[in-house]
Amino acid sequence: MTDQQVRIGLIVPSSNSVIEPDFYRNLPAHYSLHTARMFLEDVTAEAEGHMLDEFTLPAARDLATMQPDVVVFGCTSAGALRGNEYEEQLIHEIAHAAGAPAVSVNRSVRETLKDLGARRLVVVTPYLEELNKRIQSSLENDGFEVLHIQGLGILANTDIARVSSERIVSLAQEATASQQPDALFVSCTNFPAVSVLPRLREMFTFPVISSNQAALDRTLQLIERKIKA
Repeated sequence: MTDQQVRIGLIVPSSNSVIEPDFYRNLPAHYSLHTARMFLEDVTAEAEGHMLDEFTLPAARDLATMQPDVVVFGCTSAGALRGNEYEEQLIHEIAHAAGAPAVSVNRSVRETLKDLGARRLVVVTPYLEELNKRIQSSLENDGFEVLHIQGLGILANTDIARVSSERIVSLAQEATASQQPDALFVSCTNFPAVSVLPRLREMFTFPVISSNQAALDRTLQLIERKIKA
């Protein structure tokens, strides 16, 4: 792999408009980003299940045709939807279909939290309660304690992308007001949280991570390992 040959494949819900700019604004100049989309409009458990069953692996096979160096499954809640064992199998199937190592946002978050030594968490999301429960279960099944999870109850994925920075900050303040967590997790790849991470990190004494930042960091680490191998 040379400096001019690093290709990142990204599998995203079709209505997601946030994760792509979060990635390409923070990639080295010699990295390129290539996206395949999975049809999704409303962010519900039923719709995400259909997305997983019908569109995920075809998207991975599409990306295989451009020979990516790594492929990212870019949906936090869908990664948590059917449990962590299912997610591991999904990552394996995506990697096989794409012909490249695969990174899951949901797993990237859990790995980042472990690296931080965090155990007690507060989580904020844009989701409906049914998806908040899946996120909480995924974290708890990996040994974390979720002190509090709070969502905005947004149904349409396009509306999630329109949430203002001020609303994300106020949500974080509300959710952590009576808690003493080891870390705050801002969930969802279509939530415009990366731009407010510096502000949140100044506000709180504990670490703050977001879906997209965790996935980007893990993706870059994987590529660096491949380059050194």
